[in-house]
Amino acid sequence: MTPTQISPGQSGALQETTRIVLAGKEPPRRRLPRTAGGWVTLVAKALAGAVFVLAALFPLAWMVIAGFKSKTEVIQTPFQFFPEVWHWENYAQIISDPTFLRTLGWTFLGAVLFTVLSLTVNSFAAYAFARLEFRFQRTLWVAVITTMFIPGMTILLTSFIVVTRLSMLDTLAVLVIPGAASAASVFFIRQFYLNIPASLEEAAMLDGCGRFAIFWRIFLPLSKPPFVVMGITAFLAYWNSYVWPIMTVTSPERFVLQQYLATFRSERSTELGLLMAGSVLAAAPVVILFLVFQRQIIGNIKMAGLK
Repeated sequence: MTPTQISPGQSGALQETTRIVLAGKEPPRRRLPRTAGGWVTLVAKALAGAVFVLAALFPLAWMVIAGFKSKTEVIQTPFQFFPEVWHWENYAQIISDPTFLRTLGWTFLGAVLFTVLSLTVNSFAAYAFARLEFRFQRTLWVAVITTMFIPGMTILLTSFIVVTRLSMLDTLAVLVIPGAASAASVFFIRQFYLNIPASLEEAAMLDGCGRFAIFWRIFLPLSKPPFVVMGITAFLAYWNSYVWPIMTVTSPERFVLQQYLATFRSERSTELGLLMAGSVLAAAPVVILFLVFQRQIIGNIKMAGLK
């Protein structure tokens, strides 16, 4: 970040914060308001934040509670948030279902492979566009960026024809490979690589490192911030995928989680409490993933806001 990218007031605040951090002290805490108007503003902000949090958490809380309801209580009228009798057996039954556990493990495996492949492909492409100079580089970069503006639904049919001719239908590869390359991920990681000082590369070249060694020893260790954001994005994209799997996978033993839940809903439409319990367990890994990496996600958002 250069001084021309921030205002003088922001520059002074950042310099003061940097000075305090380097001195080993914590930034000064905000003082409580001393006027009635300040307290009204503070209370209003707190109430608005509380309403927003409740609105965001209500659907998740309702789904968790609905997992303890009977077959008819989920959609009964008038609406009742808590069940009359708590059916703990719903969660026990879905956890003991071997088909559900197999689908959960299969989906998790595919999501991990998809995430690793996506980060590998997109980081190599981002490094090439950020640091290498080659013929038609600008033209190729424009072509890559242009694909960001093409809706995925418009290329479903052509993508299906391609994977059919490659004999990839009904395999794990058809779920992992086609969507691994992402222009948005390449753009995001490239912007991060552009901010890495060129002096690091020059020093590595003087030590005899080639391009791959530079990427492996310098860029890859510094890539944690963009990798966390893009990795979680790729994981969620695979975990929540539904349209592409139902087009390309027909064997029940290769169903992903969303396919399983949709099939469960159509075949056992009366067991809604059990369906809600399965939906909660399907959402649990995503929630845990966010809780584990929330500090890095928030830090990256702040960093992106300052640049």
